[in-house]
Amino acid sequence: MLGAIEAGGTKFVCAVGTEDGTIIERVKIDTLTPEKTMPEVISFFKKHHVKALGIGSFGPVDIDKNSPTYGNITSTPKPGWANFPFLKTMEEALHIPIEFNTDVNVAALGELTHGAAQGLDSCLYLTVGTGVGAGAVVQGNLLQGLSHPEMGHVLVKRHPEDTFEGFCPYHKDCLEGMAAGPAIEKRWGKKGHELQHQQEVWEMEAFYLAQALMQYILTISPKRIIMGGGVMKQAQIFPLVRKQVQELLNGYVPLPQITEQIDEYIVPPALGDDAGITGALMLAKQILEKE
Repeated sequence: MLGAIEAGGTKFVCAVGTEDGTIIERVKIDTLTPEKTMPEVISFFKKHHVKALGIGSFGPVDIDKNSPTYGNITSTPKPGWANFPFLKTMEEALHIPIEFNTDVNVAALGELTHGAAQGLDSCLYLTVGTGVGAGAVVQGNLLQGLSHPEMGHVLVKRHPEDTFEGFCPYHKDCLEGMAAGPAIEKRWGKKGHELQHQQEVWEMEAFYLAQALMQYILTISPKRIIMGGGVMKQAQIFPLVRKQVQELLNGYVPLPQITEQIDEYIVPPALGDDAGITGALMLAKQILEKE
């Protein structure tokens, strides 16, 4: 029995399952403060006697295994969670092997092993919701270097008809500041699901997302791009994004996946909302195999 945590800013999803990715039981626990949330999380896994645990966490987090703060949530604005020793807390409570990474990196791993990128050794997972974040698997390995990717904060050109200043507290008009769910609501005065029939909303959204995808294609060259999160549940946005990516690249990457098969290249998650928790389960499998 393996354990998995998908830790989000709103809720923790905790699950137990098997090495083949089958989820047997799960619970959702509100993300309040560590003092209120973590005892419930720990109790769930103690009850199930898991052999290993995979954690995908909201961030920023420290994923450098040589760092003294490895496994910590670092500079989050979430009250009570800044500099929280997430990994250490779980290790001291459970005394089992634990692997730790970002929520979007583990979602990419989930889609690679059991979802839309199955059979490939590379993919990029982009979530567009309350914020924008991305994780990637390259040649079978989760992408990280000095830190983890922060692809939601790349800079994008402003749409010529867009006067919204952007809501990112750090960069104003970066990708997250212009294209996350709150940006749509602040710009148009309604939530995305209330605007589904307004074509201009989604044309503008696709304008920003396509720019980011172009940058990711040119730098990471993923073999598939998976786009999830609440905003991407508006299915009408996918054709717009694909079309604008092709227009931006303008034939510069003359590969059939982009020029002819883009409907199969930029896709929604096959695992739906289970991409992250499945990926966390695969992290647990990896650390158990290493041990």
